[in-house]
Amino acid sequence: MSMEKVTVFAPNTVANVGCGYDVLGFALEGHGDEITLTIREDDRLVITDIIGADLPTEPDKNVATVAIAAMLEALGQKVGFDLVIKKSIPPGSGLGSSASSAAGAVFAANELLGRPFTRTQLVAFAMEGERSSSGVAHADNVAPCLLGGFTVVRSYHPLDVFSIPFPAQLRAVVMYPNVEMKTADAKRILKKQVLLSDAVTQWGNVAGLVSGLITNDLTRVGRSMQDVIIEPVRAMLIPFYSEVKAAALRAGALGFAISGSGPSTFAFTDDTKKAETILAECEGVYARGGIPCIGFISGINQQGARVI
Repeated sequence: MSMEKVTVFAPNTVANVGCGYDVLGFALEGHGDEITLTIREDDRLVITDIIGADLPTEPDKNVATVAIAAMLEALGQKVGFDLVIKKSIPPGSGLGSSASSAAGAVFAANELLGRPFTRTQLVAFAMEGERSSSGVAHADNVAPCLLGGFTVVRSYHPLDVFSIPFPAQLRAVVMYPNVEMKTADAKRILKKQVLLSDAVTQWGNVAGLVSGLITNDLTRVGRSMQDVIIEPVRAMLIPFYSEVKAAALRAGALGFAISGSGPSTFAFTDDTKKAETILAECEGVYARGGIPCIGFISGINQQGARVI
């Protein structure tokens, strides 16, 4: 092993992307976790510091060490690491905070061990971190975090994840209101069964969204971002959701949806000037409602996790 220490950046992500519950996601620019791994003399996984969030440091409770342990088990290797995790967005934001830690940790460990796994193979290990956090091993955040761009989870059993092309000019206007939502709670309120007519609408929209992204048809992307199954239930948990959505669409957004399980939301646009207007309008709704919020404009991160 040549390297003893590595620092990686693992981007925050937007999952679901409207109609694609648990199967679609994309990576954001500029926001994410910085994770530093140093090889130890022994085989222990030790979290030495977590900056920017109050999270468990026990190796069987933190998503980063759980994910690394799953990877080492698959390798049949006993290696120890010290971890420092620096978070830019706290957990419970709906911006794939736990995924950034889990994906970033396995990406870093893979680098130090001479890259025995491809990025796509790392998705399965990062999912184990997600399982420890929310009780469900979902891939719609860890896949774009590792692979960059837009990813589709075609199947979970067996795992089949792939990237799709997207319009380079696409921008996401992200709003993160300061209200905490736990992914597990946001999953609990969902209906176990859906109407066939709703399912038909939804899979038509998923096909339209994927097709619009691949063929650079932004009006189709906008039309297809309707979510008739998840959004109506989860929107109730997000303060001023319908007002913020209406403001974004009035300001010219192509589409608007909940990011992951919320409370963050995002709007799509292909125009930087329009993005600034959308951001200002959405921030205005929260300001009038007295809710502090972080808003930012992001391109789509094409690279995914990377060594700094």
